[in-house]
Amino acid sequence: MEMIYALKVTLNQERNVARMLESKIRSRGIEVQSILAPEVLKGYLFIEAEDKGPVEEAIEGLRHVRSILEGEIEFSEIEHFLEAKPTVTGIEKGDIVELIAGPFKGERAKVIRIDVDKEELTIELIEAIVPIPITVRGDYVRIVQKKG
Repeated sequence: MEMIYALKVTLNQERNVARMLESKIRSRGIEVQSILAPEVLKGYLFIEAEDKGPVEEAIEGLRHVRSILEGEIEFSEIEHFLEAKPTVTGIEKGDIVELIAGPFKGERAKVIRIDVDKEELTIELIEAIVPIPITVRGDYVRIVQKKG
């Protein structure tokens, strides 16, 4: 049966460590089934293997890996990291957002409509002289100020 182990890694290096691990595991044929680097959990990676041996072999000599946490992790403890949430979750009509991608990057806007199925927002730029509705993807914005 496969076990899941937690690795403590340098903050904000989770993705880099996951890529280095993947490269090393593939090139050396190390028996590791999966690597998980949840975006919301900083400083940790999860790695699935038959036992601790392949995990120790995979992390040996890798930068930014601090340690393997004691004990195994139950799948139920990390299952919620695998559920895809719509990118518009938590955004409401009337919220003020900042565009973090696209041609209007850096601009602030007010949310006027949300399409959860398409994961899109219709917004109006605050600085615009004439308010024109623009439709953008939900992952193109971050909330700056909640309505009210």
